[in-house]
Amino acid sequence: MNYKQLIENIDKERMPKHIAIIMDGNGRWADAQNTNRINGHKQGVLAVRRIVETAVEAGLEYLTVYAFSTENWRRSKKEVNYLLKLIMDSLVKEIDDLIANNVIIRFIGSKEELEKNYNKKVLNTCKSSWKNTGLHLNVAMNYGGRRELIDAFKLMSDDIISGKISKNLINDEMISNYLYTAYMPDPDLIIRTSGEERLSNFLVWQSAYSEFWFTKTLWPDFSRQEFIQSILDFQERKRRFGSR
Repeated sequence: MNYKQLIENIDKERMPKHIAIIMDGNGRWADAQNTNRINGHKQGVLAVRRIVETAVEAGLEYLTVYAFSTENWRRSKKEVNYLLKLIMDSLVKEIDDLIANNVIIRFIGSKEELEKNYNKKVLNTCKSSWKNTGLHLNVAMNYGGRRELIDAFKLMSDDIISGKISKNLINDEMISNYLYTAYMPDPDLIIRTSGEERLSNFLVWQSAYSEFWFTKTLWPDFSRQEFIQSILDFQERKRRFGSR
């Protein structure tokens, strides 16, 4: 069954609003293909494109992809520099198609470590899509869940000291609104490829009630059909949120 036929089986009333993906396995894909890691990352970009296109066709509202973590700086300088360039080049190359497909794109994560010109170019490129009304695509770039919480608490502390907010009013919703994902729904479904079954510092706060879907498929091989199947499997689950 092709993915378009699978999409027809989706119950629109039970469609997840937000799906987040830990795109794991580019390096192992490259090893399996007896090629270098750079080619694995190139194929990973192609996988992002087809999953974004499929998300648009399925009517998804929010999609967040884990592109570069705060821990990825530990990799070799050559690989890090290549990844940064690949992410930027892909954004610039794809922005017109994203706009044509009514996609709103934002990069979420820390601005630290990244050069000012890099951050400025990302922002200016993304801004051209912000009048769109379709899929919200979040690219988690220089992102770490713990770093996000630290940044949020620093901002909140400043606002408490200035009198903008009262510490007595702090609750879940207020904390959420200080995160990189402020005013976005938490992910209903988190997908991780490559067979690993952990969060790896991704959306630590937001994932409290997320459903998880793991696959042994390496990210470059992750198909449209498997993405839709993850949604169909999600729709078979009963989410209780601790009520019973």
